[in-house]
Amino acid sequence: MMRRLRFTGTDSKNGSCPAVHDDLDTGEIIVQGQPLTDRDDLAQLRYFGADDAAVVVPRRLLANWIPKETDRVPEPITPEEFGRLFETFEHTAWHLETRRGYASDREDPDFEVFRRTGEATWDLDSAWNQNIRVQVDAGKRVGRVRVVDSPPTEGQRFLLSYGAVNAASGEDVGCLWRADARRISLLEEDFWIFDSRLVAVLHFDDADVLTGIETITEPAVVVRYSMARDAAVHHAIPYEDFVAQAAATE
Repeated sequence: MMRRLRFTGTDSKNGSCPAVHDDLDTGEIIVQGQPLTDRDDLAQLRYFGADDAAVVVPRRLLANWIPKETDRVPEPITPEEFGRLFETFEHTAWHLETRRGYASDREDPDFEVFRRTGEATWDLDSAWNQNIRVQVDAGKRVGRVRVVDSPPTEGQRFLLSYGAVNAASGEDVGCLWRADARRISLLEEDFWIFDSRLVAVLHFDDADVLTGIETITEPAVVVRYSMARDAAVHHAIPYEDFVAQAAATE
């Protein structure tokens, strides 16, 4: 179906390109400019697909005519798309865990084993752990900081026990008492950040069920999450030291 386009603006003095148009139905932006065709130039573009086209426009065109929205537009992704991020990230993947429990953990058969024995079972050959080892062996970094209550909830104790397999797979695992997280005004959102350029915020309901995954790529907002990551890593206690502290609270 033909798009319904609305002319937004141009810096041209004679009515030619470059220009910007809005798609009235999808909200997408169409940028009109001179095509970039030199193979050496195109080879420098990252994430440039076979069906993509590149155009060259003056910086002032984007500064003057691209919409500057005051509210961030949510960008939901599917669980399958979320899973692929762990295979395609280039440098770093990092997780802030802030919840007191996760419904997906309680549905795991290993959770019942933990309830009986007090120890989470290990499976270093699971698809998750195999992929993490592949990424780490390729020189990439994977890490997480878990925010834990005092005393830890049952779900947090399960994850503290399972943290040993995270560490064995090559993850950099740290933990932070919730009181300390609040003292440093750490974000209370549960999120992953990939390559310091894409944030995946995980949304849960009151029953700890994952209800959606929202991605954020706006640089200013990504910086906010990056600052939270840096603060969490700086204040976190190394995994093994934290487990010893947590055991002393029980």
